[in-house]
Amino acid sequence: MEVYIANDYTELCKIASKNILNVIKSKPNAILGLPTGGTSIGMYKELVKMYKEGILSFSKVTTFNLDEYEGLGKEDANSYYKFMYDNFFKHVDIKYDNINIPDGLASDSNKECEEYEMKIRKAGGMDLVVLGIGENGHIGFNEPSDFFSGFSYRVKLHEDTIRANSRFFNSADEVPKYALTMGIRTIMLSKKIMLLASGENKAKAIKSAIEGVITPSIPASILQLHRDVTVVLDKKSASLLSWSDSYKIV
Repeated sequence: MEVYIANDYTELCKIASKNILNVIKSKPNAILGLPTGGTSIGMYKELVKMYKEGILSFSKVTTFNLDEYEGLGKEDANSYYKFMYDNFFKHVDIKYDNINIPDGLASDSNKECEEYEMKIRKAGGMDLVVLGIGENGHIGFNEPSDFFSGFSYRVKLHEDTIRANSRFFNSADEVPKYALTMGIRTIMLSKKIMLLASGENKAKAIKSAIEGVITPSIPASILQLHRDVTVVLDKKSASLLSWSDSYKIV
């Protein structure tokens, strides 16, 4: 595991986007697992900038989003489908057929998750998965539990996740109670993983994930077992880390 501590959020986003650039440069038809959420917005802006400057093309790239809320359609203002299009996809040259996001309105969520998993396998697995982290240590929508999840599945969201995400809705009551997400096993099968975190509110989760014991009560802690993980933090999210000598300050 390589840990980079950036001076601020802007620098974090530049490091993250350069890591994605390197993956695509080495494999133009790369398979990427992509996140939503506030931390990823700056990264997407940097990638769009690279595309507009002619540094990077997504024309051969295939993407699989980590998750989607159950019950929200593509045009819903709070759907992750719309988030991705507004913040990234509509600004670059990615092909529509190469974009994969779980269908929040699927008549059978469990079947949708099974089919989504099969699409990932048919594509050959992911070359890089980019993750954010919740305040409770969740990655994707894999919530704290008594066991690590398997492949893509329908998940009931924890109250703290609903509360944290309520800032994007008019109230916590409007936040969907279920979501469709890549499972821990799906994520861990990716060739590379990059975890991003920004802000003091993520510091406790980051310390537990990187320096704590491996436990399903902190889902992100499983990343300690992956062979190729890059963690990119800003100073605030890294503020509780104690093994500073082994981390790269950038």
